[in-house]
Amino acid sequence: MSDSETELGDIVEDRLLGGRLILRQPKKGHRAGTDAILLAAALSEDEVGPLADFGAGVGTVGLAAAMLRPELTVTLIERHPGLAALAERNIVLNGLGARVRIVAADVGGSGEAGLAPAGFGCVAMNPPFFADDTVRASPVGNRRTAHVADQPLEAWLKAARRLLRPRGRVAIIHRSEALGVILNGLETGFGGVAIRPVHASADRPAIRVIVTATLNSKKPAELLPAFVLNGPDGRFTDVSEAIHRGRALLS
Repeated sequence: MSDSETELGDIVEDRLLGGRLILRQPKKGHRAGTDAILLAAALSEDEVGPLADFGAGVGTVGLAAAMLRPELTVTLIERHPGLAALAERNIVLNGLGARVRIVAADVGGSGEAGLAPAGFGCVAMNPPFFADDTVRASPVGNRRTAHVADQPLEAWLKAARRLLRPRGRVAIIHRSEALGVILNGLETGFGGVAIRPVHASADRPAIRVIVTATLNSKKPAELLPAFVLNGPDGRFTDVSEAIHRGRALLS
C-alpha cells in the first residue's frame, strides 16, 4: 500500500450492481453509492464514448458505465493519488483493463496533460457539492475532497467543453439547489439540456438533479419525468432496485 493510500485509512471491499461491480474504497469518509449508480445509469443506451469520468474517486461511475455498456471505453480522471491508486486496482479487480484507464489529473486545473482536446464523446461528473467558504469541511481527507469544491463548477464545464468532440454530451448529478448554477454554466456551448429531478420519496422535494446537455446543440431544454427512489414503505421502488442492481438504465 502506498503512502497516499495509507492516508485514506482502512480500505474495504464492497460490491455494487447486484454484486457484479467490485470496489475497494475507504471505510470512512466519502463512499460510493446511489449518486454514482444513478449517474452511470443516466447515460444514453447508445452512448459510444469514449467516456471521461471527471473526479472519478475510486472509479465508481466510469466502471459502472463500462460494465453496463460492454462497448464503452472509459478514462477515469482523479487528482487524489490514493484514490487514483484505488481506482487502478478496481479496474483490474473488475477485469476492465482493456477498456478503462486512470489518469491522475486535476479537472479544470493545470493538470490535464495527456487528455486530447475533443477526444471524448461523453463526460460524466459528480462534482463536489459545496464551495469551500459555505460549509465546514470534514476532517476526513477523501470526504473533504469529494464534498468541498476548491474550483467552481464552471471550471469543470470549461474542461468538458475542451475535451468533448462536437455533439458530445455531458451528464451531471448534483444537489437540486444547484440547478440554477448548472444551467448558467451550460449556457456557454451547450444545448439540448434535459433535467431529471430525483426524489427520495414521491411526497418530498427533489434531493438531486441529473442534467444532461449536448455540445453545440440548438435543441430546446426539456424537463423529464421525476425519478423516485423509494416507495411508501421506505424501500427502493421496483425500478430503483433494478437500476441499483444493474438491470435497468435511467431512460
